[in-house]
Amino acid sequence: MKILKIVITMLLLSQLSSGDGNITQAQQKKLDKASKVKPLSKTRFWVTRDNGDEYEMNLKGKNFIVVSLREKNADGLLYAVDKDGVVWRADNISSGKMGHETPSSIYPLLFKKEAHASEENPSRSGRNNMDLSLWFTYRGHAIHLGNPNAPSHGCIHVGRKGARALFDWANTETKIVITRERYLPFVRRDLAEVGYRASDAPKRIQQYLKANPLTAPVVEQAEQNQSNTAVETSAKDLF
Repeated sequence: MKILKIVITMLLLSQLSSGDGNITQAQQKKLDKASKVKPLSKTRFWVTRDNGDEYEMNLKGKNFIVVSLREKNADGLLYAVDKDGVVWRADNISSGKMGHETPSSIYPLLFKKEAHASEENPSRSGRNNMDLSLWFTYRGHAIHLGNPNAPSHGCIHVGRKGARALFDWANTETKIVITRERYLPFVRRDLAEVGYRASDAPKRIQQYLKANPLTAPVVEQAEQNQSNTAVETSAKDLF
């Protein structure tokens, strides 16, 4: 049964790898560049769909991964948040290079695959180049083991320790949040409390925590202001 599920999933990936058949490739690339998810707090996000629909989505009580893309005005970091709202891991990442931008939205984790080689973008050595992959679109986008300093064709590259930790922790109940906005301000307390001031922590986190000490409650006030001005709407379920 498990093998059949994997075969069906791979067939879907093959059929849908070129994107939504209702739009052109140029239109899809334009959509991929757009900012579709704006963080409002650690668990709340303002979502814009491709069709223009907008609403707030709250992931409180769920396990989720936030990827703030390796782009200008974003963090270049990945954060794993457990159902208790605690950020237990953060890692450097790389994301899609120009012309292959990683699409932004809130996705379900479709399936995991421990060993995989991309057919569309194979490695020159012929070795697997998408191991420990967490697939979140049927167009072939995944968070997977890779060089966090090398731009991708749209996937999210994470170093070995992070890729293994995420692969072992995540499941199909985990949500994947891809944003072109900064998320670090909302999780600075979590990161400081679990030791991300250490010398082996990502430099961007160390620098941010040093420049924004926990004694200044900037984030808490910002969250309150956003809550007061947010458009009232019923949360919709993407999945």
